[in-house]
Amino acid sequence: MDAKLQRRVQRYGWDKAASYYERSWQTQLEPAQSTLLDLAALEPGGEVLDVACGTGLVTLRAAAAIVPSGMIVGTDISEQMVLAARDIAAGRGIANAQFERMEAEQSTFGDNSFDVVLCALGLMYVPDPEKAIRDFHRVLRPGGRAVCAVWGQRSKCGWAEIFPIVDARVQSEVCPMFFRLGTAQNLQHAFSAAGFGDIVERRLETRLEYATGDEACDAAFVGGPVALAYSHFSPDTKSEARKEYLESLKAYLISDHYSIPGEFVVVAGTK
Repeated sequence: MDAKLQRRVQRYGWDKAASYYERSWQTQLEPAQSTLLDLAALEPGGEVLDVACGTGLVTLRAAAAIVPSGMIVGTDISEQMVLAARDIAAGRGIANAQFERMEAEQSTFGDNSFDVVLCALGLMYVPDPEKAIRDFHRVLRPGGRAVCAVWGQRSKCGWAEIFPIVDARVQSEVCPMFFRLGTAQNLQHAFSAAGFGDIVERRLETRLEYATGDEACDAAFVGGPVALAYSHFSPDTKSEARKEYLESLKAYLISDHYSIPGEFVVVAGTK
C-alpha cells in the first residue's frame, strides 16, 4: 500500500475507533503496557514522549510515575484519539501530560529532547516503522531509553483472521505488514540498526477475553484498525464479515465466552 494512503487509512480509521477503543482494548492490552512501563523504569522529573498514544492509556500511567516535575507528551496520528486523551486527562486533573496530533516517523521535536520514548502497540500501523525508530533515537538524550511493544507472530494471535476477512471486501490491504516486527527478532534488529544498545526483549503470551461474540466483533471491527473499512460496509456485508470472523474464533469459544490467544513483543534499548 502507498504510504500516504496507509497513513490516511490509519488516521481516519482510528478517528472512527476512538470512542470504542478503551472499552474494547483496555483490559486486553494491559499486560503489554505494564511490561513496557516496567522496562521504561520511569523516574520523577523525567521528560517522556509517548508515540501513537491513542486515548492515553499508557501516557497517563506514565504521567503519574514522573511527578512532581516530570512532563509527558502523547502524540497520535488520529485527531479524535488526541481529543479523547485531552478530555480524559482534564477530567482527572492531570496537568503534566499534553497531547498533539503527529505522525510517528517525523516528529517535530528537536534532537535530544526526551529522557524516554514509549510506543505501545502503534508501530504495526506505521508505513515505515524503522524510520520511526530512528526518530525515537534522534529525539532521545544520550543515555535515554526507548521502549516499544508490538503484537507478536501471526500464528500466536488467534484474532489474526480479521485482516483477510476485511481485505477480501476492500480494494487494498488494511495493515499489509502488521505482524512483521513481532516475527523472529525483527524489532530487536530495527532497534540495533537505529543505533540503540543494551537491547532487551520480552515476549508475553496472553488471552483476549470477551464475554460475547458481539464484544469480540466490536473490538475487532469497530474499536480497532479496520474500523474505517468496516464503516463503509453495507449492513449485509457487515453481518457476513462478523459471521466469518466468529467462525474463525470457534476454537476459542469456551462455554459462553471467548478466550482468544495473543502474543506481545516488547523491546527496550538505550541511546
